[in-house]
Amino acid sequence: MRIGIDLGGTKIEAVALNGAGQECARQRIATPRGDYSGIIRAIVELVGAIEATIGQKATVGVGIPGAISPMTQLVKNANTTELIGHPLDRDLGAALSRDVRLDNDANCFALSEAVDGAGKGLGTVFGVIIGTGCGGGLVVDGRILKGRNLIAGEWGHNPLPWPSARELATAGHCYCGKRGCVETWISGTGFACEFAGATGRTVSAPEIIAAANAGDPLAEAAYHRYADRLARALATVINTLDPDVIVLGGGMSQVERLYGDVPRLLPAYVFSDQVDTPIRPPRHGDSSGVRGAAWLWPAPH
Repeated sequence: MRIGIDLGGTKIEAVALNGAGQECARQRIATPRGDYSGIIRAIVELVGAIEATIGQKATVGVGIPGAISPMTQLVKNANTTELIGHPLDRDLGAALSRDVRLDNDANCFALSEAVDGAGKGLGTVFGVIIGTGCGGGLVVDGRILKGRNLIAGEWGHNPLPWPSARELATAGHCYCGKRGCVETWISGTGFACEFAGATGRTVSAPEIIAAANAGDPLAEAAYHRYADRLARALATVINTLDPDVIVLGGGMSQVERLYGDVPRLLPAYVFSDQVDTPIRPPRHGDSSGVRGAAWLWPAPH
């Protein structure tokens, strides 16, 4: 039995999977904000509750919004900033009295969709998270490709490709310290910020999409700008990796129009006479991250 933990900024979710990938238990709680020790305690309590439900001890994998630095062995690049600078894998392992496997949440998302999701049976799966932020993970032949610096898939912190003069002039600041990162344009947060700058209307990304679907011309124009930016950003991924499939996750992955519009826009940007890269929604939806964390442990022999 495997337990997966999805450690997010607002909630911590746990799921138990059996060897066939069937869900046997699930529970979620609010993330203790600003309290690293509280996060450790919360995960220990979740694991205990799940194991009480399934009646056995299990392996534990955790997806986090960051990575363990290969240089310091401490958490880096986490937008849940209370994790930064801590040896989370070691602290959790000590608290749970077992080895714990950690990986980036986008990597876990990609692994879940590669194992038994929208990328099942395909060699190279690029998983994208476009929600509050913008992350990515790459799975090749069933294994997460992490890279030398553990940043493989971090496409959101490259500049938006082929920017217009207006985009260059209005590029926003990213939390990483740079301006104009892909994340600042195509995350749900970035989409809402761009719309507010263009229209003076401060609304959420889902509200913009709802307005566009209802015929609001300003919202419709904003959606088309967004789809084109997403196509440009994904084109650089295809030009670099040429994956067999791209699976979208996060809040913006629920915009159904993107799955028809973005593929039609790709040929203008991809360096090929033909582009047939499938772009798919996640088979496991919001559960992919936590399922992928469970799959960090291989099947027992």
